Amino acid sequence: MSEKPHDSVSVYRLLPSLNDLRTLGLDMGSGVKLAKWARSGSETDRPTSVSAHWVGEPEMRAADFPSIKPYGPMLSRRITDLVADELATAGSFVPVQIDGDESDYLLYLVEAVVDCLDTRRSSKPRKSGDPLTKASFRTEAVPTHLPAFRVPDSPRAVYWNCWAVEQLTKHLGEDLEARLIWSNDSTRTPHPNPWGIV
Repeated sequence: MSEKPHDSVSVYRLLPSLNDLRTLGLDMGSGVKLAKWARSGSETDRPTSVSAHWVGEPEMRAADFPSIKPYGPMLSRRITDLVADELATAGSFVPVQIDGDESDYLLYLVEAVVDCLDTRRSSKPRKSGDPLTKASFRTEAVPTHLPAFRVPDSPRAVYWNCWAVEQLTKHLGEDLEARLIWSNDSTRTPHPNPWGIV
């Protein structure tokens, strides 16, 4: 994965496509701990592993990017091995236990928190911790050198830069859905409900 120059700056939400893929949901305790760390940023609250469970029928193909929620990106070890060096510029990985057992999945802890939101043009979260229904960014402040980032105004949600989306799509193909949240290119239309499955 390597950054490519773009004439425009675009920010996305990533999720598994809805093409009969088996996905992963974080267990409640892990979700609470991850949310606490996202808000505090404290090393004490930092997860060292998380627990998850399968969502979908056993006969369905397991997704390589199985994360239903916008705040806990999980990737298979196969994909992680391909992109780990680049993703490490914005965060780190912790192991995922599935139904109590070790697994071939890792959770990507996005540590980069960047104050780049255009608060005048963005909505307020409906409640604390919710993703922003509408997010607008200050073009010059978006950390385009990073694959992903979070913002102080909604610290749980993970935003992805265009170049990272392109590279992940090369490996994941139609198994990955990228929803445009914002672009400084006015000819592009953001997804009407980017956080639709939360």
